[in-house]
Amino acid sequence: MNQPYPKKVTYAEYSTWGDEPQYEIINGIPFLQAAPSRQHQRIVTQLTGELYTFFKGKKCEVYTAPFDVRLSGKEDEKEYQVVQPDISVVCDEKKLDDKGCKGAPDLIAEILSPSTWQKDRIEKLNQYQRHGVKEYLLIYPNEKILEQYILGESDLYGTPTIYTEEDIFCSHISPELELPIKVFLS
Repeated sequence: MNQPYPKKVTYAEYSTWGDEPQYEIINGIPFLQAAPSRQHQRIVTQLTGELYTFFKGKKCEVYTAPFDVRLSGKEDEKEYQVVQPDISVVCDEKKLDDKGCKGAPDLIAEILSPSTWQKDRIEKLNQYQRHGVKEYLLIYPNEKILEQYILGESDLYGTPTIYTEEDIFCSHISPELELPIKVFLS
C-alpha cells in the first residue's frame, strides 16, 4: 500500500501517472497494485472465459484488470473512487467510455490474495455497496470458496451466499447464468 502523494488524489491527477505501476484510488488514497500470482491469473482467465462465453451477443460486456472503474460516475476531476476489479461485468453501455467504466458495474469479482484480502473484503465491499454494484463476488482460491453479495432493495448487501467447489454458482444479475464452481476453482 504505497502512497505516492501525501494528499487525496483525484482521477484527473491519477490519469497523468502513466501505466506502470498500477494503482487504485479508494477515498482519494492511492494503493499500489502488486502483480497477481499464477493461481490468481488462472482463476481470472477461467472465470472470464466462462462469463465472456455466456454474455457474448448479449448486452453485458466483461472486462478484466487493468480496467479503470470510476465508481461514482462523477466528472473525472472530482472522482476519488477509482478501482481496477479483477473482473467487471457492465450491462449499461452508457457507462463505458475510452477510459473504462464511469459508474458502478453490474457485477464485480475479486480474487483474494494475501496482500489484498483486507482491502477487498472491507474497503472495496463498502465502496461497491455504496455505489450500487448489484453483485459482488469474493473468491478465495486456497479455500475454493466463492462468496456472493447481492445488493438488496435497501441498497445494502445482504448475508452472502457461500459456494464451495461442489456447488453451482447462480448469478443474480442474469439468473440463467449457472456455473459449476469447480470449472474455475479446481
